[in-house]
Amino acid sequence: MNAPFTVRASSWAGLFDCAYRWEGIHLLKLRNVVGLRAALGTAIHAGTAVFDQSRLDGSGITADDAAGAMIDKLRAPENEFDPSRDDITMPEAERVGLTLVSKYCTDVSPKYDFVAVEMETKPLDIDCGDGVIVRLTGTMDRARIRKAVGGGVGIADLKSGATAVRQGAAVTQGHGPQIGTYELLYEHTTGQPITDDAEIIGLKTKGMPEIATGTIRNGKRVMVGDQDNPGLIEFAAEMFKTGRFYPNPKSLLCSPKYCPRHATCHFHD
Repeated sequence: MNAPFTVRASSWAGLFDCAYRWEGIHLLKLRNVVGLRAALGTAIHAGTAVFDQSRLDGSGITADDAAGAMIDKLRAPENEFDPSRDDITMPEAERVGLTLVSKYCTDVSPKYDFVAVEMETKPLDIDCGDGVIVRLTGTMDRARIRKAVGGGVGIADLKSGATAVRQGAAVTQGHGPQIGTYELLYEHTTGQPITDDAEIIGLKTKGMPEIATGTIRNGKRVMVGDQDNPGLIEFAAEMFKTGRFYPNPKSLLCSPKYCPRHATCHFHD
């Protein structure tokens, strides 16, 4: 039996966007420095997670405290980024982050009854045949488990970015694989089923800061398929079996800004 191929929940969409890029980052461990907007997203999620965890454990953290945690994370030395890669300055990033964290803590978080915040999960090994094991892993980064109306639970996942909200709704396209993996990992870890649709909470970081939600249904089925259709895990297994990770020159991430293989890749123009 070969060693398992480990795939984090957050990386599934990238695997099917450009597998060649994904191989470079996750298997070859090529370094990819992010821009300030990505660092801002990390900081926003740190602040909101501190606030939501406080609601669970009763530690009394306020919206102002959460905003402070966001600023601390944004300025932290380990939050490495390349400031030349984005059209935003540090003062602008701080302003946007403060606005979104404050709005989230005041207007959004109180609407939810959370069960867990960024929960640790147990790895889930899936036997794909021919000695190939795909291991699903990952803390539920930026995600929450929420109580559903009428009982049961569902996933609520925070997504930030320049286009996280469009026409008053959170953008859900492309997030299904990560949500489906979270659902599988939650059920595997707890033994309890996910019974409600997942929800994306989008936080827009470009232009007017905005927060909105959107729904994802059947995320788990995207991963495992059904009796008539294969899931993404089965397609991924073929790549791992053959070692062929296909390029996508039309990927929106096909640029030196996002791909550490770009300089040596001969598939783009």
